[in-house]
Amino acid sequence: MSQIRGSPEFPVLSKEGDVMIGGAFSIHSKITQPPLSFTEKPTRLKCSRVNLREFRFAQTMIFAIEEINRSEFLLPNVSIGYRIYDNCASTLSSMRAAMALMNSDELSSGKICSGQSVVHAIIGESESTSTIVLSRTTGPFKIPVISHSATCECLSNRKEYPSFFRTIASDLYQGRVLAHMVKFYGWTWVGAVNSDSDYGNNGMAIFLAAAQEEGVCVEYTEKFHRAEPEKVMKVVDVIRKSTARVIVGFMAHVEMDELLHQLSLHNITGLQFIGVEAWITADSLVTPTSFSVLGGSLGFAVPKATISGLDDFIIRDFWETVFDCKETESNTISETMHCRDNQDLIEFKDYDDDVAELRYPINIYKAIYAVAHSLHSILKCSKSQGCDKNVKVSPWQMVESLKQVKFTIKTGDQVWFDSTGAVVAQYEVVNWQRGSDGSVQFKPVGYYDASLPPGQKFVLKTEEIIWNGGKKELPVSVCSESCRPGTYKVLQKGKPVCCYDCIPCADGEISNSTDSNDCKKCPEEYWSNQNRDACILKNVEFLYFTEVMGIILVFFTLFGVLFTLIVAILFLINKDTPLVKANNSELSFLLLFSLTLCFLCSLTFIGPPSDWSCMLRHTAFGITFVLCISCVLGKTLVVLMAFRATLPGSNVMKWFGPAQQRLSVLGFTLIQVLICILWLTINPPFPFKNMKLYKEKIILECALGSPVGFWAVLGYIGLLAFLCFVLAFLARKLPDNFNEAKFITFSMLIFCAVWITFIPAYVSSPGKFTVAVEIFAILASSYGLLFCIFAPKCFIIVFKPELNTRKHLMGKTGSD
Repeated sequence: MSQIRGSPEFPVLSKEGDVMIGGAFSIHSKITQPPLSFTEKPTRLKCSRVNLREFRFAQTMIFAIEEINRSEFLLPNVSIGYRIYDNCASTLSSMRAAMALMNSDELSSGKICSGQSVVHAIIGESESTSTIVLSRTTGPFKIPVISHSATCECLSNRKEYPSFFRTIASDLYQGRVLAHMVKFYGWTWVGAVNSDSDYGNNGMAIFLAAAQEEGVCVEYTEKFHRAEPEKVMKVVDVIRKSTARVIVGFMAHVEMDELLHQLSLHNITGLQFIGVEAWITADSLVTPTSFSVLGGSLGFAVPKATISGLDDFIIRDFWETVFDCKETESNTISETMHCRDNQDLIEFKDYDDDVAELRYPINIYKAIYAVAHSLHSILKCSKSQGCDKNVKVSPWQMVESLKQVKFTIKTGDQVWFDSTGAVVAQYEVVNWQRGSDGSVQFKPVGYYDASLPPGQKFVLKTEEIIWNGGKKELPVSVCSESCRPGTYKVLQKGKPVCCYDCIPCADGEISNSTDSNDCKKCPEEYWSNQNRDACILKNVEFLYFTEVMGIILVFFTLFGVLFTLIVAILFLINKDTPLVKANNSELSFLLLFSLTLCFLCSLTFIGPPSDWSCMLRHTAFGITFVLCISCVLGKTLVVLMAFRATLPGSNVMKWFGPAQQRLSVLGFTLIQVLICILWLTINPPFPFKNMKLYKEKIILECALGSPVGFWAVLGYIGLLAFLCFVLAFLARKLPDNFNEAKFITFSMLIFCAVWITFIPAYVSSPGKFTVAVEIFAILASSYGLLFCIFAPKCFIIVFKPELNTRKHLMGKTGSD
């Protein structure tokens, strides 16, 4: 047996009924504790500063109860009473209100507590911390608590709060959607401030976890409590020094009001605030200076719904029926004291500016109707027979009935509680904007509805949003600007993942998306473009006929062919002259023919290599040059043999006549032909894409196939040239009429010098210059042979015809 001790807690508003519903709201937002002297009984706590929004909650609760009392369908013969307490935004008062709701406020000697709760359900409270206190206090007695505004995810724990219900969704949804919205707008660098309370700490924890999953970095996380003004200054200082331009505020409206006041005082503007349902539509934040700070704020709010008859009740009926404080002689002492204690509420009697923007009353309306439908079920009510008033309603019956309740209110909304005791998550996205009349408006710019299919749950109308500063352009809040395609991210040491440097991709690598973490290598035949954002085909390089170098080489080739033809024609015209006859005209014509082929074979080295051109260029070069050197060698041997033949008793020319000369040329050439056939048969040259010489381009060249074959061809040419040089050198001092050996010596000297120089130049020249060097060597050696052997004779034939006589040649012999 227990007895009430101390002063009872009286409700602000109350009415007796067959069944009772309790209410706990922060009708006042400031509490003053009396001085504690410990020598006398403490006076009552004094509350001040009316919180109009909370007062509207109490009015809505009474409106819903009165509406049900008038209903013929819901609890037809049962009246609902109410006891509404003011907790003055204090957990201490919340505890006192909870105890008062479970007990009577009567205090008389010998009155014993009955053990039965005075109320069947409690509506409240608005803040999560106060609601936790209320739920934990009433929990052991299984008295259902239905909150219209407490969103802390911690309250979803059915083991700790088995009798708690709410007509608003848990912050689990709001925190996650907040992070999704921040990511949606590309804000990867944000600040975060929250109330140091169950609501703020739990909500911020959900947001931070979701933000991390979304790849959003938080520059700072600060928190403060309304009772700690010194911490607010620290938060303001952190905000001032930060680089994040977007701030997520997970705060109750009281803390937000304090932060707003300090930000306005320090003229800190230009920040984009992202808010939560607790403050984003709070009228108390709308002041003459607040828009400079909070203008453009974006956040989630409880969807606004119009409850027919509520506005008239709040503005007129409530004051005439429930809160009638007119001074009359019939007023009792308790009524007079009640009116005197709540004089500050009477000041809002004719105030209606906030009524149009009320949002939470729909949640209170749903909560009252949920209790009514539960009682209707327990009392087995029917329209014809009414309700069974003899049924004793126990708290646990109310809890179980609330779990099963499912109904539709007159606004069309369906109400039911899920396994955590909450309703379906539904939010309206609102934006702080200036109206045409200069007033602050909370304009809807989107919504979130967890009951809809995945692609339709979250909708934002970005084009309708006006951001901070009255701008239509999306604000930017990043630690580092996005890395454009062609670069990749490298994290800055000691900083979050959103802070990075953009490093250009290396040659041959690309990144074709924004904010790439690495670069991809291009395929082997591709190369990165200048911007490093796409792979393009590598330039294929070979010696073109149309390029400057190709044109020059073709010119000298054709010029060599033309000059050779001129010499051949000149020799043909003068074939019967002593000079042409004395120099073995048959070998001379064969030499000119082979020189023409030597000039022409250089053309096979120009243009794109193919299977046939690769085989042709090297074999044609090898065979024509051997034919050429064989002719020169034959002429050298003819000179030597001719000199031997002039000696008395010599018969050497009989063994080296024209037939032997032809055979020697044919024999030397056939050896080269055999070498080329073996080369082409075993491992022929082939076109090859050289991608190792240059990274950015492909060199299209002829691979040798068998290097042994190539150097065998060159080596054989070199051997014949060396042999020819030695023989010509030995014959250089023969009489003047056989002085062709001198010119052969010079030609072989030039030939050998060119090809000895060619070897290192060929090996070291890159790309198409390798081919150019080879062509140059062919042309240089061909010109050397042509000019050294035929130029002196052409000079005599054209400019000194008087010397082209047998008599002159023989005369010169006699003078020596």
